[in-house]
Amino acid sequence: MTDNQDHDAGDENVPRPRQRLPGDPTHEEMIARIIRVDHAGEAGANRIYAGQLAVLGKSAAGDIIRHMVAQEAEHFEQFDQLLRDRQVRPTLLSPFWHVAGFALGAGTALLGKNAAMVCTAAVEEAIDEHYRGQVEYLGEDEPELRETILAANADEIEHRDTARAEGANSSGAYAPLSTAIKAGTKLAIWFSERV
Repeated sequence: MTDNQDHDAGDENVPRPRQRLPGDPTHEEMIARIIRVDHAGEAGANRIYAGQLAVLGKSAAGDIIRHMVAQEAEHFEQFDQLLRDRQVRPTLLSPFWHVAGFALGAGTALLGKNAAMVCTAAVEEAIDEHYRGQVEYLGEDEPELRETILAANADEIEHRDTARAEGANSSGAYAPLSTAIKAGTKLAIWFSERV
């Protein structure tokens, strides 16, 4: 069956591959983008938590954040290894994300524990959506990469749920903060894939 043919009536749940258009990235380029952006994202997450720890490290929230940092460090190592193994260049924006991530973490923590948890929940919600899209794109291809993403996403969902349980409330006064952080995270994802 070609891309232009219709599926039989019984096949309506089977996704049709989209025809690649001129300028679209190849499959190999998409895999490089996935590895690049996930490496950048895990590095950024480590910096956000470092900023939060700089402010909240001696509080009760510090132990919660340290648990998340340990998991993010493991994710970063896995994507860093994939980056080297696949000879994918890291994003050129790494120095910027290094500073911006710390500033975001410290800035929200300075607003208090609940604001820091709003930051965590907002970032992790955007990352969950991002990782699910990558898993859908990969399908059954690239099983090692797919499993790495699924395992990392399970931890990201745990972080989101922990943040919610610890006071993240994206309604009321925190709604604009949550919206801005989600939008910024999605923008960072877009740039890190490409630059």
